[in-house]
Formats: sequence, structure tokens, C-alpha cells
Amino acid sequence: MAKVQYKACRRCRYLVELDADKCPNCGSEEFTKLWRGYILIIDPARSLVAKKIDAKIPGAYAIKVAR
Repeated sequence: MAKVQYKACRRCRYLVELDADKCPNCGSEEFTKLWRGYILIIDPARSLVAKKIDAKIPGAYAIKVAR
């Protein structure tokens, strides 16, 4: 089984696969491979955590991103 690796958007912390060119959440093209931990947002409209981190779409978001 192949291990899937992700990179995090520097602006919104959305996790995308390594071959992604643009963040589907905020449209940024700045990414980093240096991130730690993640949270999963299932329903951004009803989630208080999603509102706090400004998550617009469901998915995985890095908790800590190296700047």
C-alpha cells in the first residue's frame, strides 16, 4: 500500500496532495510540506471549529504550519 503524502496551504492550512497546484479552499498557490497534526471538518456550515479557522469546504486542515 502506497503512503499518500500531503502539503498544507500556507494561507488557510488546507491539506492537499503533493501534485496540487492551487488550494481548493482559498485559491492560494503557496504550500509547505512542514506541518503537524490535522483536524477533519465534515460540515463547515455547522462547525464552530470551521468558523474559527475560516474553513469553507469539508476536508483536512493542518493544526500547525511552518511559516
